[in-house]
Order: sequence, then structure tokens, then C-alpha cells
Amino acid sequence: MSDTTSPRVALVTGGSGGIGHAVVERLARDGFAVAVHYAGNKDRADDLVEAITADGGRAIAVGGDVADEQDMAAAFDAVEAAFGGIDVLVNTAGMMRLGPLVELDLDLLDRMHRTNIRGTFVVDQLAARRLRSGGAIINFSTSVTRAQFPNYGAYVASKAAVEAITLILARELRGRDITVNAVAPGPTATPLFLDGKDEATIDHLAKAVPLERLGRPEDIAESVAFLAGPARWVNGQVLFTNGGLA
Repeated sequence: MSDTTSPRVALVTGGSGGIGHAVVERLARDGFAVAVHYAGNKDRADDLVEAITADGGRAIAVGGDVADEQDMAAAFDAVEAAFGGIDVLVNTAGMMRLGPLVELDLDLLDRMHRTNIRGTFVVDQLAARRLRSGGAIINFSTSVTRAQFPNYGAYVASKAAVEAITLILARELRGRDITVNAVAPGPTATPLFLDGKDEATIDHLAKAVPLERLGRPEDIAESVAFLAGPARWVNGQVLFTNGGLA
């Protein structure tokens, strides 16, 4: 069991932008020492670390390709060296590219699935080996696995794989006192979601939600904070955080 007198430690992949940024800020406010992972935007990760430390928190930035096991092993090593161990992995890193199945470029399909499927598998495998007792693994799916919007086929296929990894790993970690869950956001106002969509499309998706707005990154961070902290009896689940989207 981890030392309860020390802060819990979280590694957030994709922590330099979008939902990951909000998750890092929320966990830092909750008292976690946080590792902000980035793939290409080191400056943004460093700025976030600087803001957290200026506010009295503990944070470091770690880089690497989530689908590269050597990169991510080095990232895990850096977090353990800085903070003494890891309690929570939040895997927000991902790609979303949309288009009809009949037209989608297969190279784009391969790149997206490498990040979303292999990347999740790599970081979950490392987390399963390294997280301390009492820990939590939190992956990211999408509510479109249920909403089934056209043009999302390749992306949803990758996230369905993430759900499968999540639900099976939860059962494989029997006896370890480590929970494994996924958060499935609905339409959320992030650069990843907004990129390439016109105003009419964005308004339509907002109105599809009974609360009649897009989600905010902070809304999604609330669910992550729940799973990372008090939700010790929630395990092997997909938490649809979507304002009631069918």
C-alpha cells in the first residue's frame, strides 16, 4: 500500500491540451502530484507545470509517443524518480479523424489506431505493472460508441477497442486493488472536437444533448477526479459523461 502521508501521484497522457489539461488542473487541486505528458507540445506542458508549481503544487512534464513502449517506459521511470511511485494513470491522449468509411484514407486509419489502440495498450500495460496498490487506470472512450454518428466509424472502432481493453484489464487485475475504468465524453468543446466542423454542425451536436450545450473540459475532469479518488467500488465500467446524449 502506498504511503498515505504522501500525495497521490497521477500520470496524465495528453495532459498538455484539451481535456487532459483540465484533468491535470483538477487533480492538482485535489492534491495530486501530477506528471503532464506531451507528445509534441512541450512548451504548453511546461507552462502548465509552471502554473501548478507556482500555486504550491507538485508537477513535472514528461514527453514521448504513447504507442512507443520505450518512450513510455522512460516517462514512467521519470515520474517514479520524481515522486516515488505512481497511483493513477489517466490516458487522455488520442487522435480523432472523421470521414465516411468508403472514403477514409487507410494511412490515416493506421495512424489513428496506432495512437488510440496501441497507445492505450502500451500505457495500460506499463500501468498494470507499476501502479501501487489502491491505484486507478482511467482510459478514454467516446459516447459515439452508442450515438453512432455517421463519419465516426474509424474513430469509434478505435474507442470500442479501448473499452474492450479497459473491461478485460479490470478483471485481469483481480487481487491488486487497482480499478480500471473508462470515461466516454459526449460532444466537448476542445480543439480535437471542434477542428474541421462548421458552426451549423457544432450547434446541431450541442442541441442533440438534453442540456443543450457542449460539454466543457472541466465537466469531463469531474468524472476523472471521481474515478481517481473516491470511486473505489466503481471498477470495469464505462462512465458516459455526456449530458444525457442517447
